[in-house]
Amino acid sequence: MSADRGAAEHGAKDEVRAGVVRAETALVELSHRIHDHPELSFEEELASSWCAEALAGGGFAVERGVAGLPTAFSATAGSGPLEIGICCEYDALPGIGHACGHNVIAAAAVGAGLALAPLADELGITVRVLGTPAEEGGGGKITMLEGGAFDGLSAAMMVHPWPTELIQMPCLAVSHFDVRYTGREAHASAFPERGINAADALTVAQVAIGLLRQHASPGDQVHGIVTYGGSAPNIVPGRAEAKYYVRARSLERLGEWEPRIWHCFEAGALATGATVELLPQGPVYSEFRADLAIARRYQANAEALGRRFPDPPEHAVPASTDMANVSLALPAIHPTLGIDSLPAVNHQAEFAAHCVSPAADRAVLDGATAMAWTVVDLALDDGERARLAASAYRRS
Repeated sequence: MSADRGAAEHGAKDEVRAGVVRAETALVELSHRIHDHPELSFEEELASSWCAEALAGGGFAVERGVAGLPTAFSATAGSGPLEIGICCEYDALPGIGHACGHNVIAAAAVGAGLALAPLADELGITVRVLGTPAEEGGGGKITMLEGGAFDGLSAAMMVHPWPTELIQMPCLAVSHFDVRYTGREAHASAFPERGINAADALTVAQVAIGLLRQHASPGDQVHGIVTYGGSAPNIVPGRAEAKYYVRARSLERLGEWEPRIWHCFEAGALATGATVELLPQGPVYSEFRADLAIARRYQANAEALGRRFPDPPEHAVPASTDMANVSLALPAIHPTLGIDSLPAVNHQAEFAAHCVSPAADRAVLDGATAMAWTVVDLALDDGERARLAASAYRRS
């Protein structure tokens, strides 16, 4: 690194850090406010507005309702040729609120954007903070990819709270669908022979899936819940419904594994005489292809802030995210931010409580700073600028 470039990097990073410090109170308050008002997928009206307003107040030009999604937004600062996206999630989970910490994600993304905006033209970049709804179900980022919200970006990034620090959250491809069986009601004691038991059809399917699991390849997963199983014990259920997720290591493997699960549901219908409908719910999430060069820079910046990355576990703990689909379209990273929550883990009510802890508040500030510092690194590295410029995303 030349002396001039080194001085420019240190100066820019100092300004970024100062910008995050100035915004500290507002960022923590934003995180807590979103946490206190959990909103489900595609219903994030308050969180989306709060994030957009904070960015507009920091000099961003904000467009709301992008890609036809009312709670999505695109906020832009700077006019440089290297365009970097920072993704901002803010949807909660049914019943347990922000038990995946999207309040932390949102505040960190806003913080990174606010810290970079005053430097954008000097660095020769355009910063685009994207408000991306419905990660927990609905695939907002996929709709936004298809709708042009990511057009022109050379890279995208976000951070995610987790029990520990990880340079990249392991991700599986996932398909979401509803199951609906239709049978025929009858008096369960007087005329059971006149009924077709839709709940039995679902039971047969669940048993078949349980037996199939012993033949699953590593990474193959299936899990679901019954959402309706009947109205009264003395009525043969004429309707049964469930929600299911099927996961696999890749889209290719998902295409092989998922039909075997469908056959289990078809078996339930065949065994009982009910009919079955399998209804896809939103787009399919892909596997994640992390950009290792960007990831290494992020890790170095996070470590400079005092964060520590443990050795990779022997057995990865995979999740799924629509950010994975972004990673197949352009260079992207999705590191995690440890919030010292163990034994509480994501999607537990106890984890939701940790997402407004002092450790989570620190994660908001460190996540914002580490992402912004990583953008500075990319902007000042001629080789990376050229590589990423060649990767600028355009819908085919």
